[in-house]
Amino acid sequence: MLEHATRTQPDQALSLEIAETLDRIAIVGAGIARRIARGGLDGKLSGVVGTNADGDSQKALDLIADEAFRTAMIGSPVRFYASEEQEDVIALNPAGSLGLAIDPLDGSSNIETNVSIGTIFGIYPAADSAAASFLRPGRELLAAGYIIYGPQCLMVSATAEGVRKAVLDPATGAVAVLKRDCRIPDASVEYAINASNYRHWPAPIRAYIDDMVAGADGPRAQNFNMRWIASLVAEAHRIMVRGGVFLYPRDGRPQYAQGRLRLVYECAPIAWLIEAAGGAATDGCDRILDLVPTSLHQRTPFVFGSREKVARVATYHDLDATETSALFAKRGLFRI
Repeated sequence: MLEHATRTQPDQALSLEIAETLDRIAIVGAGIARRIARGGLDGKLSGVVGTNADGDSQKALDLIADEAFRTAMIGSPVRFYASEEQEDVIALNPAGSLGLAIDPLDGSSNIETNVSIGTIFGIYPAADSAAASFLRPGRELLAAGYIIYGPQCLMVSATAEGVRKAVLDPATGAVAVLKRDCRIPDASVEYAINASNYRHWPAPIRAYIDDMVAGADGPRAQNFNMRWIASLVAEAHRIMVRGGVFLYPRDGRPQYAQGRLRLVYECAPIAWLIEAAGGAATDGCDRILDLVPTSLHQRTPFVFGSREKVARVATYHDLDATETSALFAKRGLFRI
């Protein structure tokens, strides 16, 4: 379904297995896009039908997407299937060589509002055990990407060959590659964060945002625009197209002490894609792809986007309390 050049993969057989898995993901994504486009004519998609392993509410479309992707991977090169909607890893094909980590339906709280939602996926080499296939640093991913269900249904994927963007043609159901070697723009005046949580943020994040809000009158001497969609895929896609930075920091509330987004299903795959496109991704200080999860549903703070902007966020964590406490103070940003 998708056109995959495989010549630059070091292992030709593995390359073909990755391509097959991406094709299966694309086929399921096309079906989900059609179902979303029907606007609930096939049944209410946003109704709450349960909770997942972390206690988050599950919408009907969450479970529909999870079942569709899991079923599509039966008989594929995927040995282990790890989904945000499942408590444990599911073994599919004992002879398979890959592990698929997936958030089947990201941003489901936006279903009723007709805002772009998506699917996030990461493909690992399968290990001897289910847990070992996913409790590993994200830098060991073989491929990663997302599908965004919006005005256009797009699949953006990264492999050893680079980052490519493909589009679903609603008239024919075919998926065609639009662009190869996608790169994140360096220059941007946009940042994304949920500003309603300002009072809960750690001081370095507040100082960073204070300087952005101050705009031309502050130490950055430049005006910025804030964006917030509350859909990780939509935020990632905007950054892929226009650059900028996304921040979902840890904060002072107990349930957010380690961040909110899942390392295995969301942050590692997005980080791998972003780095492949020339950007950067951290937990505010340290590279996401170097973090080793200790549990499947582990959460982490997440900052990603244009490389210089992500690096600047890290510098604010180097400042002492004096420099981060005073609004619009002069900052000693040495790391960058």
